[in-house]
Amino acid sequence: MNLSNFLTIMRIIIIPIIVICIYLKNPFFGWTAFILFCLASITDYFDGYLARIRNEVTNFGTFLDPIADKLLVAAVILILTSKNVITDWDTIPALIILLREITVSGLREYLAGIKISIPVSRIAKLKTFIQLSSLALLILSESISDITPIIYLGKISLWVAGLLTLYTAYDYVKASIKHF
Repeated sequence: MNLSNFLTIMRIIIIPIIVICIYLKNPFFGWTAFILFCLASITDYFDGYLARIRNEVTNFGTFLDPIADKLLVAAVILILTSKNVITDWDTIPALIILLREITVSGLREYLAGIKISIPVSRIAKLKTFIQLSSLALLILSESISDITPIIYLGKISLWVAGLLTLYTAYDYVKASIKHF
């Protein structure tokens, strides 16, 4: 156990708390969900960064980190959809994000079996940043009903994340296809 793995495990542990806080639709719990989600999103960056600079990259962390990321994003998308924050046409980029995560997970599993690793691109890192930012804004919109632009900004950035997600999925499949 090292600091990086601890951060990843903590990210997984707070997911149910974030979901419950979003579900409770109360400004206090909404702000709590927003803050916890932002902290979880930040640890997504720092756990890998710390593992690399401290030379503490482990098989456990390499395995668990992407799972933690996908659990966080999927849980928030699903609860926001159930709360009608993500509705109608806005479910399309949410669905694209979820389907890409499943597809890339399957590809990574296959490629790991044949000992192939595809590095994360800069556009994929940008996609993750915009995706997490859009979800944070949508969580926040549940707490601040007076400020309408927040939900619109969240939905616009969700669409941008969805488009970037399509591109990164294509990029990942294209890089993987030669190994079949």
